[in-house]
Amino acid sequence: MQVVSLFAALFSVLVPARMWVAGNQPINLTVKSDAAVTLVLTDFSGRVMEAKGDCTVQPGAEADVRKLYPAASTPGTFVVWAVPKDKKLPAFVGTPLVLTVRADKKPGSPNPNEVQVTRVEPLRYGVITTDKGAMTCVFYYDVAPNTTSTIQTLAEQGYYDGLLFHRIVPGFVIQGGDPLGDGRGGPGFNTNAEFSDRKHELGVLSMARRGDDLERQGFAPRAEFANSAGSQFFVCTGVAESLDRKYTAFGKVVAGLDVVKAIESTPVADKQSGKPQTAPVIQKFEIKNVTPAENPYKLIMTLNP
Repeated sequence: MQVVSLFAALFSVLVPARMWVAGNQPINLTVKSDAAVTLVLTDFSGRVMEAKGDCTVQPGAEADVRKLYPAASTPGTFVVWAVPKDKKLPAFVGTPLVLTVRADKKPGSPNPNEVQVTRVEPLRYGVITTDKGAMTCVFYYDVAPNTTSTIQTLAEQGYYDGLLFHRIVPGFVIQGGDPLGDGRGGPGFNTNAEFSDRKHELGVLSMARRGDDLERQGFAPRAEFANSAGSQFFVCTGVAESLDRKYTAFGKVVAGLDVVKAIESTPVADKQSGKPQTAPVIQKFEIKNVTPAENPYKLIMTLNP
């Protein structure tokens, strides 16, 4: 697929001029609709940000989100919604856009709140189809943007299709995404840790990584272990507080928890390793754009008018 057609396929009503925007540049969006819409900016929880002036945009016109919403010039994760004129959220048309406004958070940074760049991308979700059924998941763009991007890219390129849930620990996790099928494999690169305060609870997706012996003594994992995640992920089958702030939670299963439980109930051949007798198969891992008809994020966001 050519770059132009790929770009067109990603976006529908709201089309960004660029997908990466420097901190001092406008975030220009063109409205490709049959009628005027109101651009509404929310944080990732769904809270509406304060606007500066009229946010109505006519068909074919361009608008700068930074001029309309001062919050878009501050570090954070936001969602732009195209709301039909004279209506309010949760009504919207097209696919919303995620704005990840990034600052320099490296230790010792002289300006840790200075915006460096903004990534603009469609709000997307995942459908993991297995031989036990399908699971629909949302992604934590706000706390794990780099991991989310990695997982989505691997999934879109067919990496996970045909791989197994090679490790099953009842009451804890089901784990998959290893091309070798035994816990040793990966994509040939690592993704740095994005630990956060998101809880490891039923349905949460998180990245598997190498364990550090020091963790058994109550210490945080050393960098070479914390940053060792590749493609393997696990789904929590219950509350796993011991993993909080030590593993990168990047999403959550919001539909198909019965499938999670069905995989968890697979007979295990070796309890120590969690190797199943017959490993469940990931038949396909699809990444889909959010639409008004299919918006799994409504289950984790509170879209107030």
